[in-house]
Amino acid sequence: MTKPLVSIVMGSDSDLDIMREASRALEDFGIAYEMDVTSAHRSPERTAEYARKAAARGIRVIIAGAGGAAHLAGVIAAHTSLPVIGVPIPSTSLNGLDSLLATVQMPAGIPVATVAIGKPGATNAGILAAQILAISSAELTKKMAAHKEKLADGVEQKSQKLKTSLGG
Repeated sequence: MTKPLVSIVMGSDSDLDIMREASRALEDFGIAYEMDVTSAHRSPERTAEYARKAAARGIRVIIAGAGGAAHLAGVIAAHTSLPVIGVPIPSTSLNGLDSLLATVQMPAGIPVATVAIGKPGATNAGILAAQILAISSAELTKKMAAHKEKLADGVEQKSQKLKTSLGG
């Protein structure tokens, strides 16, 4: 079994449906990952220990998803020098806006790369983690280029389909 390079962590197992999108993106690039649940508020000591020990376990990037007050990514970033990507989870009546603001509004010196709310953000978090890892991996750099090419090809196919359906 390959040692994980990315850790996906969430504040509650109710976030799993969204955070699975990050794992799917990592799987597409062949990147080993782990998943766990820890809470900045309900288990602060566990969260701090998780963050402090991540690098020693071989983790290179942390993806943290949380809803509501969404302090998980920030607390983790305070306890590690690894890159942290925050995924705001739409878990309250504010549809994730509260999570987005809590995740993105970090004080100077404790950065958290923040992506979109929900599943698109989780997908982008996985891709961003792959891009970070690709800095030191020629193999991942090639996979990233192929991913971008696949996106461009998809747009071209949709363009052709639209033109055909419009009779042009």
